[in-house]
Amino acid sequence: MSKARPFTVAGLLLASLLGTGTTNADEMLGSYVARISHRDHFASDGYALGNAAQMVRQDRANWHKFRRRDSDDENDVWFRTNGQRTELQRMLERSGAMNGSTRRAIVNGEPLIQVDVYTNRVRVSILED
Repeated sequence: MSKARPFTVAGLLLASLLGTGTTNADEMLGSYVARISHRDHFASDGYALGNAAQMVRQDRANWHKFRRRDSDDENDVWFRTNGQRTELQRMLERSGAMNGSTRRAIVNGEPLIQVDVYTNRVRVSILED
């Protein structure tokens, strides 16, 4: 029984350290606010976009590349290049990035959103519908 106790303590310590490492590996980097306006519902060549992830990505392209900015839009330092916006879209398409009501609000309207940016994911919430 005395041999089991050191292994249990060591196991708990290791689990605690690994848990902390996981949290630090996905720390919050910051956030930005953006209005998903009518112009963000269309690709730069004019075709209608089909989902919320594409529209949020287009908002960042409109901000950084095309300088078509809405008055509520804020700058970000994470999605300046096309490659970074491709990664943004991938993160937006993952489970947990947006709930169903957030996706519907973006696709069907022009909401004000907040995008929380983490090391390995993003989280979108509606500030104003």
